[in-house]
Amino acid sequence: MLAPVAVFGRSHRVTGGRQPRGVDAARLANPAWVEEVEEIRHRCPDDEAGLRHAITFAHENVLHGTGGPFGAVVVDADSGEVVSVGVNGVERLHDSVAHAEIVALVAAEARLGSYSLSSGALRYTLYSSCEPCAMCLGAILWSGISRVVYAARREDAEAIGFDEGPVFPGSHEYLAARGIAVEPGPLREEAAAVMRRYVEQGGTIYNASPARR
Repeated sequence: MLAPVAVFGRSHRVTGGRQPRGVDAARLANPAWVEEVEEIRHRCPDDEAGLRHAITFAHENVLHGTGGPFGAVVVDADSGEVVSVGVNGVERLHDSVAHAEIVALVAAEARLGSYSLSSGALRYTLYSSCEPCAMCLGAILWSGISRVVYAARREDAEAIGFDEGPVFPGSHEYLAARGIAVEPGPLREEAAAVMRRYVEQGGTIYNASPARR
């Protein structure tokens, strides 16, 4: 039999016979407070505005205790309209792939009704409060996003104990060759401060670097 899996309220089916307990309730979704914060701004006209919006969600996620210190937004590159947002939900959702970038990409695709953000004439930018990890870079490759801009660097995440995975200089070069620009942006210190606050509040380093295990 096929069992439905709800993702952002949409019904999908997975194969493989009998499904593990709880699969019917699997949801890659933001916490309820996100919708209230999203009312603050609907357009991000430049990189600083986009990153500040992503950092706002990262900060609120820490304050609400609903996940790791990471936020991301997908923005229409031409109009600046915010298409979707995402916050880290690894612990809250019991889901190792629920990084902010992936949540934002999934939400954007669901809203636009497409499995790729490269379909049509529009271009989209992903703003992330922190440099994407190895897993998120893989998702970015297939997402159809045209540009990625990040605030905090991977060294900032590693400094508080997170393992960012196998990301190499060639990783960004490969994406660039595929037409996806991955660029450091402003507000590094603001984003890094959110991560430090997460640690100060006793936040879990769920993907700890080998040295911290």
